[in-house]
Amino acid sequence: MLELLLLGASEQPPSVTARQALASMRERDHTGQSLRDEGLAALAGEIESCRRCPRLVAWREQVAREKRAAFAEQAYWGRPLAGFGDPAARIVVLGLAPAAHGANRTGRLFTGDRSGDFLFAALWRAGLASQPQSLARGDGLALNGVWICAAVRCAPPANRPTPAERDNCLPHTRAELDLLGEPPVILCLGAFAWDAALALLGERARPRPRFAHAAEHRVENGPVLLASFHVSQQNTFTGRLTTAMFDAVLARAIVLAA
Repeated sequence: MLELLLLGASEQPPSVTARQALASMRERDHTGQSLRDEGLAALAGEIESCRRCPRLVAWREQVAREKRAAFAEQAYWGRPLAGFGDPAARIVVLGLAPAAHGANRTGRLFTGDRSGDFLFAALWRAGLASQPQSLARGDGLALNGVWICAAVRCAPPANRPTPAERDNCLPHTRAELDLLGEPPVILCLGAFAWDAALALLGERARPRPRFAHAAEHRVENGPVLLASFHVSQQNTFTGRLTTAMFDAVLARAIVLAA
């Protein structure tokens, strides 16, 4: 499958590029990973207890109390979401925010909603996930070379966080990146995540790098930002973001991360 993903991403034969890129990612030194694991676990506890944004705290807890009828018998998470994945990740996937009845219910980003269905199926096809679905915490999902986080860690009303709420969350993401050892690629899902990454990295390039699907921007002495339309239903159900389009972006991320 990866032989098809990299079509057009390089002048090299796609099959060679794919094999070399994945092999390079998998052979990276995992020295110090146990310390990384401990640091990320401690940080997760801090993130999950955050109450910096009164509007988000009120909304996430209201949703967790009232629930959607289809999930009335389930206990909602109702707290902020830390990132998750491979502590030795070379690619960070940066989303917008938890879905009210997805991650805010299940306690894991992109888990239990249609956006996650699209994302994890693509990660699985690319060899970056152990299974094509993310249904619940503890379902056996493991990520290979990828860390998933969000620009805003609480579910926002109408899925629209404010810039101030984003800025309140940036220190969480900065701390995760530091503990991960500065992964070389940040894949930004949507314009909000793209702008959050620019702010996070203090990028002052002029003209300001503009969001567009498959856009790339290399931060001086920092990672490459790679853009994709968000994996939301508004994009995937309308054809604005197709499976082939997203597979190609993931393939490019693998090459950049190798």
